[in-house]
Amino acid sequence: MKKLPLSEDCKRLVMVLVGATVIAWNINTFTHPAGLLPGGTTGISLLLQECFEHFMDISVPYTAINIVLNCIPATISFLFIGKKFTIFSVVSILLSGVLVDILPSAAVTDEVLLNAIFGGIVNGVGMTICLKANATTGGTDFVSIFVSERYGIDAWNYIMALNVVILLIAGSLFGWTKAMYSIIFQFSSTQVLHAMYQRYQKETLFVITEWPDEVYQVIKENTNHDATLFKGIGLYLYKTRKMVYSVVSREEARKVIRKIREVDSKAFINVVKTEQIMGRFYQQPKD
Repeated sequence: MKKLPLSEDCKRLVMVLVGATVIAWNINTFTHPAGLLPGGTTGISLLLQECFEHFMDISVPYTAINIVLNCIPATISFLFIGKKFTIFSVVSILLSGVLVDILPSAAVTDEVLLNAIFGGIVNGVGMTICLKANATTGGTDFVSIFVSERYGIDAWNYIMALNVVILLIAGSLFGWTKAMYSIIFQFSSTQVLHAMYQRYQKETLFVITEWPDEVYQVIKENTNHDATLFKGIGLYLYKTRKMVYSVVSREEARKVIRKIREVDSKAFINVVKTEQIMGRFYQQPKD
């Protein structure tokens, strides 16, 4: 039975609310108490908040700064990525900001290194929940999604490099120790994101099979990607063999391999990590 769009939107909204809550709880539990800066607009917001307090003795709400910093990226996202995607992302930004301001800070440990590692892990989980709901936590995530959608590359490592620059600025203002711990936080978060969200990571499938048409249909129906058929000689028995070649995203690969096994249990499948492709590659657009 086909799911109703409303039920899908409700599921996405719940995931966005959960992801935003996790991120806000993480900021008040691991990030803020340890004086860490998580990078991105969240980090810039916390940095500006601290600058206002330290240099001007003014207390500015986190939400206000975060909304202002996200205005331009959200507008770009609305125009070039997807309208519904941007709306859900704005919900995430607003909720996480409000929760950061109203939830009390409750440190789990005074050990900064533990806060950096586990805070980064929790932050990566919160971001992944939002991304799997086809939304984002805002700021540099909008930029990363835009670059990944436009150029078909995994841009998260580039964003991490930008975040390191932000943290170096923070280090020059407030001390290098916390800045270096913040880099550990950002690294942990990026690694969790890479492991859990694989939309922009690609894998090449080489499938040697006696049923190439059926294998191609599996790839086509489950990923909307094309494939190429090669014919060669298997040297062990010196018989004609057929090989289907296709590139899919890593998150699609497991499902496709399982389906291929259903149509040909004897298929020989070689999966190769693909760093970069040139040419047209279908990517399901954001709504």
